[in-house]
Amino acid sequence: MGCMSRVLQRSSAFTARLRQKDWACSLAGISLKHYSTKTAPQIPGMEYQDAICTLNTLQTNASALEQVRRERSHPQLQLQAMRSFLERAGLTVENLDHLNIIHVTGTKGKGSTCAFAEQILRGYGFRTGFYSSPHLVQVRERIRINGQPIGKELFTKYFWQVYGRLDETKDAHGGTMPAYFRFLTILAFHVFLQEKVDLAVIEVGIGGAYDCTNIIRKPWVCGISSLGIDHTQILGDTLEKIAWQKGGIFKPGVPAFTVKQPEHAMSVLRDRSKEIGCPLWVCPELEDYQADDGPLRLGLAGQHQRSNASLALQLSHTWLQRRCLPDKSFSSTSVENTGRLQATGFKPSPIMLKGLADTEWPGRTQTLKHGAVTYFLDGAHTMRSMQACVHWFRETAAQHERNASGPVARVLLFNATGERDSAAMLKLLTPCQFDFAVFCPNITEAIASCNADQQNFNVSVENMLTRCLDNERSWRLHHSPGDNEVPSVGSLRAGTQWWQTPPRLSYQLNPASWPKLLLSVMQPRSTSSSLEASIWLVEH
Repeated sequence: MGCMSRVLQRSSAFTARLRQKDWACSLAGISLKHYSTKTAPQIPGMEYQDAICTLNTLQTNASALEQVRRERSHPQLQLQAMRSFLERAGLTVENLDHLNIIHVTGTKGKGSTCAFAEQILRGYGFRTGFYSSPHLVQVRERIRINGQPIGKELFTKYFWQVYGRLDETKDAHGGTMPAYFRFLTILAFHVFLQEKVDLAVIEVGIGGAYDCTNIIRKPWVCGISSLGIDHTQILGDTLEKIAWQKGGIFKPGVPAFTVKQPEHAMSVLRDRSKEIGCPLWVCPELEDYQADDGPLRLGLAGQHQRSNASLALQLSHTWLQRRCLPDKSFSSTSVENTGRLQATGFKPSPIMLKGLADTEWPGRTQTLKHGAVTYFLDGAHTMRSMQACVHWFRETAAQHERNASGPVARVLLFNATGERDSAAMLKLLTPCQFDFAVFCPNITEAIASCNADQQNFNVSVENMLTRCLDNERSWRLHHSPGDNEVPSVGSLRAGTQWWQTPPRLSYQLNPASWPKLLLSVMQPRSTSSSLEASIWLVEH
């Protein structure tokens, strides 16, 4: 409530200021009808947490929710509404043409692909922008300049510039404000234009055809990572329907690349490319690229990252060709194969090789060590990505166990959101042989107001806890009856020998006890013991 009351107080003062004659224009140094790259001063008294709290109101804004309901049955209205919001913020779709965009969609791996491509092109000395979702800790992670989340001061300044323009014009547009993701997309475009990036790597939010990023008219190249079943209420319940949506980012004459897809999905993508009028190439295997020093080394772990790396190589290579060598024939880089265009492997430059090896993307097949505790983090959220995650974890955890100095316990920390089939995903985890399972809600702080970046008003605490209980029941189904005792927090924390001989337990977490449990996990009583904690961070 502290956050909300502060938002209301700040918002009232802010609105009053905006409505003073010519105040907004003198503040931002622009006309609301025309975009300007002049740097505007920060609004006095408006801090980062104020910006985040105000941003969070767009999650539950009544007009925004009404937009979602109305547009769900008429998806074509989404792009029309997005263009209107963009113009109200002082931008035009023509402005976006100057961002030299790489546009990437897919079900799995699109974020990793973007991270690889951004790292490669930054290595060539270009000033890069990178827009992705969701964020893990702070919302600023979604908007990056040269690989780093923009600073709090910069975020705050640009946030109020965009929010101010939208707030000032809302009365003339039925009181409407953009929803959370739409606003952040507009903000990202604004930041990249103001900061004069040489290129912007843009990750699609959901789908492609009607995603709000798809107001982009002239990307330099487009990419599609691996397709799977996800967001079925929005995109459809078959791979073919989902492929149709993803292919919606294709643009006339703009080269597009895809990793290998199931044949029915590939057929839909080919039809979409012909319909729209763009060439579509299929990426080669990573082994097909010629390297002098043996296999290409990737900064992201897991076999599934190899196709993402190949896609990133094709995207960055094509961007460099089109942007820096416009007279060179693009078609010479690929060959025709069985009715489709098959991209050929090439010899990556030393900069490309270094870019692949140096890429970091937090929360994706990531290993972190904290004293005696090793954390394995991944954001798997579909059946296929969970299978890939299990393969990565079993291989990596086994290697860590061989090097451990004492007994090892495996702890699963699991959280799933949305309409995903948690029971099916949990069943896939059985081969991982976890000693403990912790089912936690989307609550990262003991006091919710401590981190406004993590607040989600679209899901109630009751709903999250019910989901935890459902996950616990599903977990029990895959374990023998004798393994189903559920200890209390006190007994788990008070036990002195559970590190040495851990029973196979399922543990239902009380959110208020979460920080205490973490403390006991991070500080095992026996210094000769080590702990492996596997954490699945599922998108929200």
